Amino acid sequence: MEKPTSRWRHRLPRTPGRWAAVAAALAVLAGAGTWAAVADDSAPAVHRQDRMMKMNGVSVDTSYFTSGGTRPRPAVLIGHGFGGSKDDARAQAERLAADGYAVMTWSARGFGRTSGEITLNAPDREVRDVSGLIDWLAGRPEVELDAKGDPRVGITGVSYGGAVSLLAAGYDDRVDAVAPVIGYWNLADALFPDGVFKKLWAGIFVSSGGGCQKFQKELCEMYERVAVSGKPDAAARALLTERSPQAVADRIDVPALIVQGQSDSLFPLGQADAMAEAVKANGAPVSVDWIAGGHDGGDDEGDRVEARIGDWFDRYLKEDEGAGTGPGFRVTRTGGVDSTDGAALKRGATSAAYPGLHSGEHEITLTGAGRRPATGGGPDGGRNTSGDGLTQTFRSPAGGNPPSVSAVPGIGGGLSQLSSLGVGFSLDFPGQHARFDSAPLDSAVHVTGSPTVRVNVRADHGDAVLFGKIYDVSPDGKQQVLPSQLVAPYRITPDQQGKPIELALPAVDHDVEAGHSLRLVLSATDLAYASPAEPATYTVSLDGPLTIPTAPAVATAAAALPWWTWGLPAAGLLAAAAILLTARRRTAAPAPDPALTGVPLQITGLSKKYAGATGRYAVRDLGFRVEKEQVLGLLGPNGAGKTTTLRMLMGLITPDAGEIRVFGHAIRPGAPVLSRVGSFVEGAGFLPHLSGRSNLELYWQATGRPAGDAHLDEALEIAGLGDALARAVRTYSQGMRQRLAIAQAMLGMPDLLILDEPTNGLDPPQIREMRDVMIRYAAGGRTVIVSSHLLSEVEQSCTHLVVMDRGQLVQAGPVAEITGSGDMLLVTTGAEVAEPLADKVAALAGIGSAVRLDDGHGLLVRLDGATAAQLVAELVRLDVPVTGVGPHRRLEDAFLTLISQGSA
Repeated sequence: MEKPTSRWRHRLPRTPGRWAAVAAALAVLAGAGTWAAVADDSAPAVHRQDRMMKMNGVSVDTSYFTSGGTRPRPAVLIGHGFGGSKDDARAQAERLAADGYAVMTWSARGFGRTSGEITLNAPDREVRDVSGLIDWLAGRPEVELDAKGDPRVGITGVSYGGAVSLLAAGYDDRVDAVAPVIGYWNLADALFPDGVFKKLWAGIFVSSGGGCQKFQKELCEMYERVAVSGKPDAAARALLTERSPQAVADRIDVPALIVQGQSDSLFPLGQADAMAEAVKANGAPVSVDWIAGGHDGGDDEGDRVEARIGDWFDRYLKEDEGAGTGPGFRVTRTGGVDSTDGAALKRGATSAAYPGLHSGEHEITLTGAGRRPATGGGPDGGRNTSGDGLTQTFRSPAGGNPPSVSAVPGIGGGLSQLSSLGVGFSLDFPGQHARFDSAPLDSAVHVTGSPTVRVNVRADHGDAVLFGKIYDVSPDGKQQVLPSQLVAPYRITPDQQGKPIELALPAVDHDVEAGHSLRLVLSATDLAYASPAEPATYTVSLDGPLTIPTAPAVATAAAALPWWTWGLPAAGLLAAAAILLTARRRTAAPAPDPALTGVPLQITGLSKKYAGATGRYAVRDLGFRVEKEQVLGLLGPNGAGKTTTLRMLMGLITPDAGEIRVFGHAIRPGAPVLSRVGSFVEGAGFLPHLSGRSNLELYWQATGRPAGDAHLDEALEIAGLGDALARAVRTYSQGMRQRLAIAQAMLGMPDLLILDEPTNGLDPPQIREMRDVMIRYAAGGRTVIVSSHLLSEVEQSCTHLVVMDRGQLVQAGPVAEITGSGDMLLVTTGAEVAEPLADKVAALAGIGSAVRLDDGHGLLVRLDGATAAQLVAELVRLDVPVTGVGPHRRLEDAFLTLISQGSA
């Protein structure tokens, strides 16, 4: 049947894709394919079919996920990020399949097991492959069709996969909805913004693809040409533009949920803005979501984003009128730290429609560099050539060194998170930048969008290459924060010089408090970009105020109401209810909390007294939260209450006070949700004369659950026991017994796995193997909680920590945050650091010591008076190829410090 014309698609019913001949080629498969069940107790069984498909001259590795028989349902394609493979999308595919979709993932050309060279989403290669996958879906009996050869299909994906979803919608009329996540609109604008070469990200891009030899020859030659010259040419821009969604902007007319990262110096918010404007102009529904993370790191808000994508497809693929697609615009705002888990506090702000990057603009007057010193850059950026400082002259150094520092790919995400908490990290060298300040603000201003400023620029010869950024400066002038660590590059050609031009500064969402000032810096260099090798002198004059977008229609979610607004009226009702319900108050478990259905564990106010003791607590007022894919280490000295906490978590003992919720369900002895929890606490007993596999099969039979729900092979694969499974357990080493016990805890693939001292009695190689088991298990979208005394192992295997002492919480948060205080910094490098160079770093003023890492690719540097910013500047001056800088302190040191503080 024909697909009805909708209000967002004003064209005739569609025919099958442009490459219908591909359908025949899809019948030729590299193998017969394999099926695997990936079910749990709370959702329909999901089946996965793996196939190598021959199409368009390459073998494409695919996985196909379905549940619920052969009833017709819409299909979803999920693309992966650059450098990844189809396996990265498996967890999302399983969830969508369980929700009633036919889902296909695939590895793009040159990645995973797919053959071929990387052509960066060329229309006649990677994009054509997607159409081939749609052809294959059209032949599946369980996939809903809108017409013969035309399946109902949506596409989503991250980064590279997000871009191909848009490209496919432009080239293949059968695509019905898209949800690109942190993707690009124009790859040329991303890597050559305003004609300036983004050298660090371009290098990382090529390296993560496996090196230049993995790319199409034309692309490799283009990259090497630009990398050598330091300046993109017209041919390079044209090559990348023709492989970008912008090339088919007028043909992308399907509902689009656009998710972009605020912490993203690779594909910044401007890329999403261009996407939204184009799709909106074509008459299709658009919603834009700015998440806290991005390519520079930070929180990708995975569960929330995937849930919203599911709702989007429910509305536009299943045509469920009741499905909520969310607001037209949402932005995650960060501020403060959650005391329970150390995570940054986040709140959503929304508006009915996407406001763009220039909504609610108002003007702020700037003056020349003030008397207040600029953090990290001396009292003045450049030499004033006018009495009011509105005209400033500065130099671009020979070779572009030393460069200013803003975003540093690899550590930028951490820095952007610091900026959201009011901590600054930036570096502008004296004499290499112009600086203009505002007066202290009378009231707070929330910047949402891209500020602009008009300037007049002159260079003593050739192009002027500048880098613009806006700082939030504290009232005392001692701290300046660069929002999201973002900078905007500009190439100002001779014909543009000597006349007013408008510069668009980085798009951000940032709150500037009353009393703070705004600072515009135009620098001649930046670490992430290529600057002209030849020295030059630049003169910059202000030609107007700084224009700030405030997006007044965007409202932040309101805080909870004061307790007394509801507490006092409710008190009387509660008192009456208590009289009526006292006799039955403990017979029913609390209702599930729908807000916590995706949270593996939340503990609130948990307390347990020692048996027979009136005032002595094993655990007292404990609270923390654990999220998906975390490996959480539970630490504390003997008697800290760790094992008591784990026993309460598993429903073995009942707390005296407080609450434990697993995926929103309150824990009670025998609670059904405990079927989603696996544990290894008291040690496992095995029948020595039986094989490892037979022991596990016998254990599962004793549970009374269906054999198909055991996921035995999957648990054994993660545990890594290999051929030993066929041997009698009496022949096992202690390490093998431990891994068999972990495999037993994994049976049924529980969403939450609890391990108490899993490395007891193991030697170092066995401990390392156990560490890999825990990391692999959590990487599959699950959660692991491990209690251990081996701090060095916890530091390497865990992502988050909860430290307890005397039954109480001492600290909770990411491992890096807990170990990150102190004066030791870890510097990672792109090349090996020679011993003489390490000695030079150690001899620098303010540096206590500098020691090479074991592999030579980095240094451990102890600060003795110098700041991190000063260290980075000196490393750049010494030509150290820095790829990352971060705090480093052994967990043992942090642990002992926390315990001693808790005992004081």
